[in-house]
Amino acid sequence: MTAHKEGDPTTLNRLYGRAKGKKLRTHQQHLVDHLLPQISVPLDGAVAAEVLFGYDRPLHFEIGFGGGEHMAYRANMLPDHGFIGCEPFETGVAQALSHVENYEGLGPLGNIRLHMGDALEVLTRIPDDSLSFVYLLHPDPWPKARHAKRRMMNDGPVDLIAAKLKPGGEFRFGTDHAIYLRHALMVMQRHRHQFEWLCEKPGDFQKRPGGWPETRYEAKARNVYGHEVWYFRYRKI
Repeated sequence: MTAHKEGDPTTLNRLYGRAKGKKLRTHQQHLVDHLLPQISVPLDGAVAAEVLFGYDRPLHFEIGFGGGEHMAYRANMLPDHGFIGCEPFETGVAQALSHVENYEGLGPLGNIRLHMGDALEVLTRIPDDSLSFVYLLHPDPWPKARHAKRRMMNDGPVDLIAAKLKPGGEFRFGTDHAIYLRHALMVMQRHRHQFEWLCEKPGDFQKRPGGWPETRYEAKARNVYGHEVWYFRYRKI
């Protein structure tokens, strides 16, 4: 497979970037070895609330959760909802597991299920019209034009997200990268038949909405690198 193959993440069928970083600390490795198997998304079959949590409940899906801060915050805020998070980077999964084990000293989070690998593989197994929220926050921008097809914000993934969201469900997207911002807006313009942009004025995408916590990545982007951060909310029609 070459870097110049046509397509997008739904057709390339390949994960780019690192899967492993520095060696995990002892407790992190323990969580990966023992807690992760207990809360992992099944490797095959339909991915539905009843399968994951035993009964129907609103489902949230996060693509590339980083260290899991946003997912854990939302899961703690909405204990009756179910959260599915997918992240290929082992260190990020280990960090998320620490939140699941004991969130902010408040105890474990029982409403999270994780997949260490490709989010799209899991998303395809979710029944249509099942998700209440989908999150794509600060994805890898792949800034070079020849790598644009690797961006998660592309027609194939957006079509898939639209299929899996319930009518009225919400797709949230955030980035601090100007090139990705312009690309994402062009993509979403092509999907106006599927999504309504919940935006009436510039402040609606320049100010973080309620219930959307600032992660360490976002704080670093703003405070260390001086990046502006943009927040987008789209409602499935």
